[in-house]
This record gives sequence, structure tokens and C-alpha cells, in this order.
Amino acid sequence: MRDSKVLSALIRRRYREGASIAVVARELGVSKSTVQRHVPMQERRDAAAAARQRHQNRAEEPYEQALRAQVVRLYSSGMPQQRVAATLGISVEAVVARLEPSQRRSRQEAARLAVEQQGELLPQDEVIDRYVQGATMAELGRLYGVHPSTIRRRIPEDLIRSRGRTPQPRPRTGSRRVLVDEEVRRRYTAGESAYALAREFGVSPHTIRARIPDADWRGHTPGEAPAPPPRPVRPRRGGVRMMLALSDEEILARYRAGQSATAIGHAAGVDCRTILRRIPKDERRGHLQAQRLNRPAPDVNADTIRALRSRDLSWEAIAAEVGLSAKTVRARA
Repeated sequence: MRDSKVLSALIRRRYREGASIAVVARELGVSKSTVQRHVPMQERRDAAAAARQRHQNRAEEPYEQALRAQVVRLYSSGMPQQRVAATLGISVEAVVARLEPSQRRSRQEAARLAVEQQGELLPQDEVIDRYVQGATMAELGRLYGVHPSTIRRRIPEDLIRSRGRTPQPRPRTGSRRVLVDEEVRRRYTAGESAYALAREFGVSPHTIRARIPDADWRGHTPGEAPAPPPRPVRPRRGGVRMMLALSDEEILARYRAGQSATAIGHAAGVDCRTILRRIPKDERRGHLQAQRLNRPAPDVNADTIRALRSRDLSWEAIAAEVGLSAKTVRARA
């Protein structure tokens, strides 16, 4: 393990030689906060002041002034920062550092200028020809690498197609003819149907119906619906009752004795609703009556539960012994 005093001496020596905190931390394999703890505060302040002074001195050099002038000239001509950096062979950060805040374009202005420059590079005549031949704005935008709205601004208004598909004419079985009322009445009276005339003249059957007098119309008169045909009378079913393993008297006796319809149905092999149909309505038990009868509450008081609890029995064991649920046993205790 490296000695703390040796590490501190190495950090101070490398920092005084001009290496930055990040470089010293990377060389010695420690964190930047460790380097800062071993470098006195005054030395860090002096190094920062010296760096600012070097930056100010470099800005007064002829090369730096010429580079700044080129950056401002190219950027003011409309070039984006990325293209200026690529032209001069420097980074985008270096371009931004050499521009004053008042010289920098806003985000909206930069986006608008980029769209205008992209539009100027588009072959407008070729775009219009492709659009007239049937290409959509979205397809042209993908082809030229621009937004469809940019394509839209390059096409004249009189050439813009309406959005959506152009409705195609519906095909007709026959050629449409001029509708003549006298011919329609004569042919309908001769026996032709309204649907055949509607197909021939290219209209709806309702239009043909409007040309026919009510006295000549073969269907029902307007406003009068045809009477529906009488429904066939179905023979009533249920004349023969289901034969059960238990007679109706035995079912009623068991029900009066306290058995539920479900238990009687299990014994007879049928559903409980079949059993209830064998019991008169005035003798059927209500829901609360059936609940009290099917779930009797044993006469178990709190003293009995506490006595069983004193024998180190669990609530579930006490519930199984007295015939109640564990929740009821806890409530009664």
C-alpha cells in the first residue's frame, strides 16, 4: 500500500509542474477529490489565476485574433457551428468560446436557418415533377432527407392534391339513362319490378317508387306495414314430470325436518332448483332462516374458549373442537 506522505509529495510535485488535477489523478490512480485534499487551497487559487492570465494573453496573439475573425465571419454568413468547426479544423466548443453571447443565434433561429438552407439545396423542378407523377410529400421528404412541410413549401398551390384518396366512381351494371316518368309507369304496369327499373336507370328503388301512383303499386301502401304472419302455436311442454328417486312427500318431509334443498338434491341426484319446485312457496325458507339452520351457532361462551386456550390450544384447534370458525372463536373470547 502506498505511503500517505509519499503520495502527498508526488501529488504536489506533479501539480506544481503544471499538470491539472484530472491528469494527476489519472496518473497516480486516485480520485480528483484526493488530489484536491493534498494540494493546498492557495496553490489551487494561484494556478487558476495563472490559467486565466494565460487565456487572456493568448487572446491577444495575432493567430488567435485571426482565428476569432474567421469564426465570426463564417458563423455570421449562416454556417452552423458544426460546419464552422469542420472548416477550420477545431472543435465545436472552440467555436462557441470564440463567439460573444450577443453573436450566437437562438435555437429557433438556428432551426429556421437550417430548414432554409436545406430547402435551397433541393432541386425544385425535380420535386414538382415527381409530385405531379404521383409521389407523396412524405415519400419525397424521405427521398431528399427533409421534412414533408419543406416539400410542401416548394410545390405551387394549384398543384397541391387534396388529402385522402380521390373517390372513384362506382361501377354500374348498365349505362345510366334519363329517367322518364311515363316510361317508368308503363313498364312497371307491364310487369317489370322496381329493382329492375332502378338498375337500368341507375337510381334507387325508392326513386322508382316515387314515380308510381299508389293505385298501381303492387306492394303495400306507404305508411302501412304488412301484417306479420301468425306465429304457430307450440304445444305446451311439461305435461310429464321428472321421476325422482325421492317422492314429493319424502322431499317435503326432509325439508321440514331441516335438510337444505342442496342436501336433498344430492340425495336425489338432481339440482336444488328441481327440489325447490317440489316444495310449496309458502313453506320455502328465506335466506336468513336457511343460514341459521345450515350454520347453527353452538352455545360456546367466553369461559369455555378461555379454558381451552389455557391448555395451549391454537385458535384453529379450538375452532375445530367447538364447531366454529377461528374468527368467531377470537370474537367470542
